[in-house]
Amino acid sequence: MPLFFFLYLGLCLSFTSFGSCVARSHEIPHRKLSNAPCPLDIDAFRKIIREADQPLLLLDVQTECQFMLEGIRLLRSEYLRTTGYFSPPSNASEACWHAYESLSNEWLPGFGVRSTCGFKASLMTGGCMNITTRSQFESLISQSELQGIQDSCNQSLENNSTCDSCKQRLWRVSASNFGRPVDGNESDCNSYPFMFAAAFASRYGPTNLGTVKCLFSLDFNAFNVNTKRIKHTKVMHRAVLVGCVSGFFVAVLVVWVLWRRHKKYRGRKRNMESTDMGFASAMEIIGENTSLVKFPFEEIKKATKNFSRENIIGMGGYGNVYKGILADGSEVALKRFKNFSAGGDEAFAHEVEVIASIRHVNLVTVRGYCTVAVPLQGHQRIIVCELVHNGSLYDHLFDSRMKKLSWPIRQKIASGIARGLAYLHYGVEPAIIHRDVKASNILLDQTFEPKLADFGFAKFTPEGFTHLSTRVAGTLGYVAPEYAMYGQLSERSDVYSFGVVLLELLSGKKAVAEADGTGTLLLADWAWSQVREGNPLDVVDESMPELGFAEVMERHVLVAVLCSHPVAYARPTMDQVVKMLESDFPLPSIPDCPLVDEMVKIDQPASFSGSSYISSPEGQQPCSYESDHSILSDLEKVGSSQKHM
Repeated sequence: MPLFFFLYLGLCLSFTSFGSCVARSHEIPHRKLSNAPCPLDIDAFRKIIREADQPLLLLDVQTECQFMLEGIRLLRSEYLRTTGYFSPPSNASEACWHAYESLSNEWLPGFGVRSTCGFKASLMTGGCMNITTRSQFESLISQSELQGIQDSCNQSLENNSTCDSCKQRLWRVSASNFGRPVDGNESDCNSYPFMFAAAFASRYGPTNLGTVKCLFSLDFNAFNVNTKRIKHTKVMHRAVLVGCVSGFFVAVLVVWVLWRRHKKYRGRKRNMESTDMGFASAMEIIGENTSLVKFPFEEIKKATKNFSRENIIGMGGYGNVYKGILADGSEVALKRFKNFSAGGDEAFAHEVEVIASIRHVNLVTVRGYCTVAVPLQGHQRIIVCELVHNGSLYDHLFDSRMKKLSWPIRQKIASGIARGLAYLHYGVEPAIIHRDVKASNILLDQTFEPKLADFGFAKFTPEGFTHLSTRVAGTLGYVAPEYAMYGQLSERSDVYSFGVVLLELLSGKKAVAEADGTGTLLLADWAWSQVREGNPLDVVDESMPELGFAEVMERHVLVAVLCSHPVAYARPTMDQVVKMLESDFPLPSIPDCPLVDEMVKIDQPASFSGSSYISSPEGQQPCSYESDHSILSDLEKVGSSQKHM
């Protein structure tokens, strides 16, 4: 080994000075004189993909290219952590691109990263503003900014609030030091703060799943949320096209025959039968995928101390909810229905099957059920569910004995509710519409993770139907206008209810209030007027213990107002809402309140008796917001006295 060193030293001295030779010897690990192998840890990225909860499925080029770009940033961040350099030497560029394209072909066969996405070779090994090392980056930004990055990002980034705080800090550093965003295909300067934070500020390093999700937007669950639905939509589009072409003459013939025979009534009947078949088939599919426990009635009685009043933890229109302890020692919640006639068995079976068919962290899980006919007591129908110990969102918002929720907790609750509803709408087939989303039906565990409960009103959406026409069920203030007035139910009806709950969560005010002899006041109307006047932050409860960033709170207010818009198709879908709340997904403009023509009152509990939805038969008028300040005072006045609905 010493002999090799002296030979090498002699060769160096024959071409240049001794000092330059020594300097070059220190750079050899990073800069080779010829094409070098790729020093990036490609296997680390491969391991992250393989260990994801579900397989990666990317169906559009834009999503695929964004994923590949973020993967390059992740690999460069890991390289920065281990070597101190932001990018490998330029002569390793081709080797790294070859290795990276080989990785992409493992799950995207035939996908050429550079050719498809237009990535330039410099993206893998290029620098930014002559910054190549950690020390050069740290000398560029101020000491206070470095300390801010350390304070905000040196923690687990799996939590939405801590992730948001870290990213807000990095965006400010990027804006103040690197100027406006540039083409990520050229120098990718704006990603340098994120690569630096992942490498040196995050205590878990760049390859931690929380860091990967937060700083590089590589959330595998998010990439796959809509995959099944998108794929299904594409297949349906192709099928419709083929069907239209091949069945054109048959369709004309059928229409002609129907017109000649005046079979409109039979056509309506056929549609109704297809709807019923959709519900029936949905029940059969779900029933096959559930494994419920049928508890003996005696065990239920023992668990609830013979349905003791002391064990009641909730009361509602459908029955009482009891706390109980099963034979195995586990605590459960048991819902006992008041309607003990045999005619209610179908509704009971519907609720049990719906709850048992789904599993999600933000949905209450069913343990089993009990059905029995008891002499002198009639039919007994009981659902056994997991017990959520921390009460409901309604309790924490409107019970004066409860401590007020901080902004990070409210933000976590909002995102959890949105994810739960998005799963009901897009994560199961057929889609499930909850129909009764309200604060009292959102339970909180000890970590304030929300869980949607009470699926007694749930409805299936048969494939191919945009909405259902059904008897109105729900709670005043939370029911969407098109559902309350016309019985038209769709996923966007749940979106409206979510918007109202989000407004309650943000403002600390109830969804509906009775004014002093002037009718009903809706929280959604008042919030819309505040946004219209340019004061969205006036909606936020400023008395909460810990406020968040103003722009984040304002974003939540705008999302809530958009969701509670009176026009169904002005509302976003729940998967879009999740992206709006958890990322910088662009918000659409909020349409003005529509003209209302000949709307009529309908009976409570599904009526909207405020002036916002009522007009005279003689003409049209816009939603009325003539007394915004009086609405606010009335809401505050009755907010503490309104009863739990």
